[in-house]
Amino acid sequence: MHILLIHQAFVTLNEPGGTRHCELAHYLASQGHRITIITSPISYLTGKPVEDDDDPETFETGGTITILRPYAYKALHKSFIHRVFNFISFMISSFIVGLRVRNVDLVWGTSPPIFQAFTAWGLSFIKRTPFLFEVRDLWPAFAIQVGVLKLPFLIWASEWLEKFLYRRADKVIVNSPGFIQHVDRLGAKEIDLVPNGVDLNMFTPLQSGETFRQANDLEGKYVTLYAGAHGMSNDLEIILEAAHILKPHTEIVFVLLGDGKEKPNLIRKANEANLDNIRFLPPIPKSQIPAALAAANSCIAILKPIPLYSTVYPNKVFDYMAAARPVICVIDGVIREVIESASAGIFVPLGDPKSLADAILFLSKNREESQTMGLSGRKYVEENYDRSMLAEKMTKIMKEMLRK
Repeated sequence: MHILLIHQAFVTLNEPGGTRHCELAHYLASQGHRITIITSPISYLTGKPVEDDDDPETFETGGTITILRPYAYKALHKSFIHRVFNFISFMISSFIVGLRVRNVDLVWGTSPPIFQAFTAWGLSFIKRTPFLFEVRDLWPAFAIQVGVLKLPFLIWASEWLEKFLYRRADKVIVNSPGFIQHVDRLGAKEIDLVPNGVDLNMFTPLQSGETFRQANDLEGKYVTLYAGAHGMSNDLEIILEAAHILKPHTEIVFVLLGDGKEKPNLIRKANEANLDNIRFLPPIPKSQIPAALAAANSCIAILKPIPLYSTVYPNKVFDYMAAARPVICVIDGVIREVIESASAGIFVPLGDPKSLADAILFLSKNREESQTMGLSGRKYVEENYDRSMLAEKMTKIMKEMLRK
């Protein structure tokens, strides 16, 4: 089958960010399918232009992956209004480019941003193909609770579009069980769960990570690492406060790896507080993430204490578990249930830097117990969240849609 994926934030293994769709695309191509991906020329994480090979990737099975990058307004991170311009420009340009893609069997749209999913629906309608709508975040509900989306008209329009897409999708896929009730309530006809997971082959448990430690002046330190976006939703100021509490423990170092709108502000605050136990590192391609996690002794997953965030399955948590690192989970809800079911880490109350500092100190002083947590997490993702297993499920769903 020939699958057309509209995904503005698509990330290859050579870019920083979540690679769920790249890994799914590689599995589909390995099974002999064609995947055409329409994505942005601007990185969703960094706001910088993306450089990659325009030639299709060809597999021995005959499958191919083709990436097309139409125009998108560049000032993605300048302000909310500029971000909306970026989304709308991609929605229009991806639709025009998508019209030229021939012999499509299924159109796959994903949200957020939700505007690109409208493009996917429009292309599926014109091409008379099934429309698969994948929900990765509950947008606009998240944006409203965070306070990013405030204008009444934009809220009304976004919620109308959300319901429109749920009701017209032939199938709605969610990547967290916490989303099912929401999409069902808003009118989705058929819902399936294909959760976030991890490519286990990328990670080697108990790897030392010495090269990464040497390159970043981390030798002999207890490293607790956060990898991911530095945005409004991530509550990273709590990590700064925990670092201040743990300053007397000179063996403990915090590493914040990634990028985002709030990063300059976080660096400024860390400098003002003279937090010499924090390292801010630039984002790295997903192919280099295993080496970074191997250098960590523990890893942090954190979000703001917003009720809807209890529904999410963050990609980074599955990467942490695959690397056999204990997870310090500062997110309540369904991902906490995963960590506790796997005995893979410690839950910390949200917005509580003292409890976060205590958890890090405990793990630093109990290395054997910490390692046991990490290995337990690895075993759990092997059994439940292996990307190849999840990709097989996605492929079966697509084939069933075509049969119907």
